[in-house]
Amino acid sequence: MKSNLLMNFTVDKETSTVNVKREFNASLSAVWSAWTEAEILDQWWAPAPWKARTKSMEFKEGGRRLYAMVGPEGEEHWAIADFTSISPKTNFKYLDAFSDSEGNLNKEFPRSDWDVNFSEQDGSTFVDIAIKHEKLSDLEMIIQMGFKEGFTIAMEGLDVIFANQS
Repeated sequence: MKSNLLMNFTVDKETSTVNVKREFNASLSAVWSAWTEAEILDQWWAPAPWKARTKSMEFKEGGRRLYAMVGPEGEEHWAIADFTSISPKTNFKYLDAFSDSEGNLNKEFPRSDWDVNFSEQDGSTFVDIAIKHEKLSDLEMIIQMGFKEGFTIAMEGLDVIFANQS
């Protein structure tokens, strides 16, 4: 089992985009399920010690996931993912945003456009993510909020899930 899994995190200020390439020691179908099924997403999507809790999810074009990130003190930060495109086991796209518990957009924070690609190579599965923001200041706000650190911790949580499956 590989322990030095690839994790590239780059910021392109010219295009206001974060690019993440992450390797997982799991099959393509297992990784796809982990990214598209609420029961598995809830186990890793929030950076520990936070937990994710999905209120509703319809994984289809035009569908939505409404979920909270729940902190150790019970505090909740709600968000939505509006799915715009799905190509099974290869790609899905969605618009991500903070919201209230009913899914109403929180306009104080920017939306981001996620493009998530999946591929298999040499027994590993790679997830390539491009997260596009409308403007550079939106990108900078998310980075200042600790997106890189939080997302890195969440990816490590997903590694633990795959390690426990083998």
